[in-house]
Amino acid sequence: MSVSLDAPARTRSTLTLLLAGLLWGTGGLSGSLLAARAGLHPISVATYRLLVGGAVVVLFLALTGGLRGTVWTRAVVRRIAVAGGLLGSFQATYFAAVGLSSVGTATMVTIGSVPVFVTVALAIRSRHLPRPATLLSVALALAGLVLLSAGPGHSGWRLAAGVAFALLAGAGFATLTLVLRRPVVGLDHQRTTAFGLLAGGVLLLPAALVLGMALPLRIDVLAVALYFGVVPTGLGYAAYFRVLGAAYPVVAALATLLEPLTAAILSAVVLHEDLGVQGWCGAALLATGLLVGYLRS
Repeated sequence: MSVSLDAPARTRSTLTLLLAGLLWGTGGLSGSLLAARAGLHPISVATYRLLVGGAVVVLFLALTGGLRGTVWTRAVVRRIAVAGGLLGSFQATYFAAVGLSSVGTATMVTIGSVPVFVTVALAIRSRHLPRPATLLSVALALAGLVLLSAGPGHSGWRLAAGVAFALLAGAGFATLTLVLRRPVVGLDHQRTTAFGLLAGGVLLLPAALVLGMALPLRIDVLAVALYFGVVPTGLGYAAYFRVLGAAYPVVAALATLLEPLTAAILSAVVLHEDLGVQGWCGAALLATGLLVGYLRS
């Protein structure tokens, strides 16, 4: 009986994680468009993403009564501060990688490295080697990263710096995945999303103000900024945090591989970025790693 009850719950959790990955996949493209049309620095782009996304989720919770009963205990404040710091550093390093390489390359290296970091961290903490299926999924992700890094159109120090920033972003997101799995009394996934995004934006705000945050008052720019904050940020992170505690960490990390696949397709269609045969083979390996991780669960 427990199997029949647990299976639908696992299916819903997986679908929610996949939805988050699809929504995130539009973030790299919309952030790149915002940077190009408004002439913004990567840190300014990341700041807008966090502030707009956090403000929208807080407004939604305020209008629907979701903020009632919030108790600002020391544990709640500490969790929000940690979430904000990790979200801020992740967004800043990710968009730095986008500026140095491309949307497709930066996104694939960032998210493709997350399962690797999560698997290594879990193996060190448990002092046990991962299961063969988990090792296979991680190996596929690593192979995809190697092929992707050797793709056409990028070489020299810019590619190396872009990959380095993308790996830093991946390590930050892996830490976020592991830390936020443990619940805190008085703090649900919606409040974690809302206040974590705002805290991350506030942390980046001083640097963004120095680098410039002026937005041209044009409909296309404002529409991209609003979409950027609401859909891939507010909705995406809310969906991910909603089921993060119930999902196996490596599976949750692997589910985010839909983000780079979505970003690669969109960047190829909209921005005409050419990943080449090697890049698309790397994308296929990342997708295979996602499938193996799902079957392993």
